[in-house]
Amino acid sequence: MISEDIKLDYDDVLIVPGKSPIASRKQVELNVGIDFPARRAGFSGIPIMAANMDGVGTVEMADALRRHGIFTCLTKFHAPEQLAEYFSADPERRAFAAVTIGIGDEDWEKFTRTAELTGAHLTYVCLDVANGYTDRFVDCVRRFRDTFPDKVLIAGNVVTPEQTGCLIAAGADLVKVGIGGGSVCETRVKTGVGYPQFSTVIECAHAAREAGGRIIADGGCTTPGDVAKALAAGADFVMLGGMFAGHLEGGGKIVDRYFRCDEVSESGELVIDKRQFVEFYGMSSKTANEKHFGGLQNYRSSEGRRVLLPLKPDLNETIRDLLGGLRSACSYVGAGNLRQLPERARFVRCGNTHNRVFEELALQETGAIRI
Repeated sequence: MISEDIKLDYDDVLIVPGKSPIASRKQVELNVGIDFPARRAGFSGIPIMAANMDGVGTVEMADALRRHGIFTCLTKFHAPEQLAEYFSADPERRAFAAVTIGIGDEDWEKFTRTAELTGAHLTYVCLDVANGYTDRFVDCVRRFRDTFPDKVLIAGNVVTPEQTGCLIAAGADLVKVGIGGGSVCETRVKTGVGYPQFSTVIECAHAAREAGGRIIADGGCTTPGDVAKALAAGADFVMLGGMFAGHLEGGGKIVDRYFRCDEVSESGELVIDKRQFVEFYGMSSKTANEKHFGGLQNYRSSEGRRVLLPLKPDLNETIRDLLGGLRSACSYVGAGNLRQLPERARFVRCGNTHNRVFEELALQETGAIRI
């Protein structure tokens, strides 16, 4: 069976500008309030999340992003004692960071220990698997909700409204939507499975609201404009991996590379330029499996890639660029805050969203790589 409906990615649409009372971008308020009344909890900040990936979801990244009101899902490879120390040391951390767990027996035992040690200091938990469609995963969501009724539960990943509603009915407060769209994900290449991300956000956001839950748009964003499109399409949060990767706070392995330049020194020798890169890889990649699981099992293939990103020394500059783009997007449609963005936004389908003539030259000049 083939669906004849047209499905779209972020590159297939643009936000249409409209009449705006916003005189300046600085008038736009990016902080939002999101309540989880059943958990007696709420979020107040900017609805962006750092992904629970190596090179991104570290406690150092979480502390740096928290200063800007941005949330972090920590990787699942932190020890219970480390997590207890982290959350108990500063009560504010519980409002901007989630513990991540899998669905195996060891994961359950580890989190039970974490919950005992952290107690009320822990609010958010991310139950994370690549395939959120298995009966086992839904059962685990239901088991978690029955066992830990006070925790805000993030669960995923899925891409269809039906499964979004299913996970919310099972007890998820936030559903992560997106399969195969990440910058270092090869699920679509290896399996042929996925769903265009822009349509995923629109359809799953509608289903989540009907079911009394919320969604996180996970994957596919390569620019601040994509983040704006996701929020305008109805995402409650947008999760970013590649856009936050490459910074020192992510803790990725730093690799030196040497390049021969066209310049000649005063002594007549060719100039050798040293550049620093940061290792970044998908969590289903061969690299991640070798690091965390004793290698890639013989019954599966690697569904992620490993790349070297130019070291980005200033996380604050990345955040400034991201938030500046969001403020500008809101001002173009007359939204005084992010809550108004979905109400004001209209989209136009297109085949080419921006001019790429000098894009490569600009990337070479800054030493950056878009991912």
